[in-house]
Amino acid sequence: MIDKNVVVPALVAEWSALDELLSALDSPRWAVPTALPGWSVQDNVSHIVGTECALAGQAPPPCAADVRGFSHVHNDIGVVNELWVEGLRQESPARVLERFREITASRRATLEAMTQADFDAPSWTPAGQRTYGRFMRIRLFDCWMHEQDIREALGIPGNDSGPCAQGALSEVVDALGYLVGKRAGAPNGASVTFELTGPAHATWHVAVDGRAAVVDALPGSATTTVRLSSNLFARLAGGRVLVADRIGEVTVEGDTDLGTRVVHALPFTI
Repeated sequence: MIDKNVVVPALVAEWSALDELLSALDSPRWAVPTALPGWSVQDNVSHIVGTECALAGQAPPPCAADVRGFSHVHNDIGVVNELWVEGLRQESPARVLERFREITASRRATLEAMTQADFDAPSWTPAGQRTYGRFMRIRLFDCWMHEQDIREALGIPGNDSGPCAQGALSEVVDALGYLVGKRAGAPNGASVTFELTGPAHATWHVAVDGRAAVVDALPGSATTTVRLSSNLFARLAGGRVLVADRIGEVTVEGDTDLGTRVVHALPFTI
C-alpha cells in the first residue's frame, strides 16, 4: 500500500519547492540547458505541467514538429512528454510558471479529495500496471528529479534532504532487485547493501534467493556494500551522469567485481 497521507503532502511540498525556486529566476535562466538532452530549464517545467495536465484529462497543445524524430525521444512515453514540451516552448517563462501554478493547485485539490481506496485502485503507471498511489509516488520522484536537474544546471543546490527527497528516493527501492539480479547478474546467495551517506540517508539490502529482492535485513555481512551520497545515487539512477565519470566517488566494499557491476547497473529511468 502506498500511503496517501504520506505521498500527497510530499508531492504538494515538492510543487511548493519548485514554485519557490522558479519564482526567483529571471527570464534568461529559464533558457539554460540542463542535463536532459534538448531540454532547458523551461522545458523541464513544461514537462511537469504537461504530465499533470494529462492526469487532469487535458490534451497537449498543437505541435507541428515530428517529435518521434528527435534523437532523445526513444518511446511512446517520450513522444507524449515531448509534445507538451514542444507545444509550450513558445510560451514565456511567466506564462509557463502561471500554468504550473494553475495545474498543481487543481491537482492538489483532486489528490487531497481522494481516499486511500482511490489510491489503492489499479492504474496504469510508467512502471506498468500498478496502483494510482504508485503513480503518484512516481510523480514525486519525477518532479523532484527535475527540480534537481534545474538546480544543477543553475548551480543552486537545495531540497536534497527531507520528505521530498526521501519520498522520491523511496521510489527507486522497487527497482533495486531488478538492478542487482538482472542487470548486475548477482548470483544466487549473494547480497548487496546500499548506503546513502547524505544529505538524504538510507540503507537498503537486496538478497538473491532464487530471485533478487529487497529485504529488511541480512543474516550477516553483505557480499558487497555500495556507499555513495544520495545526490550521486539520484543522478546515476536517473541517467543524468555517466557512471564512468563519477565511479571514483563511490565506495565499494567486499566483492568489488559485483559491486562495480551494481554501480554500472544503476541508471534505469526511461
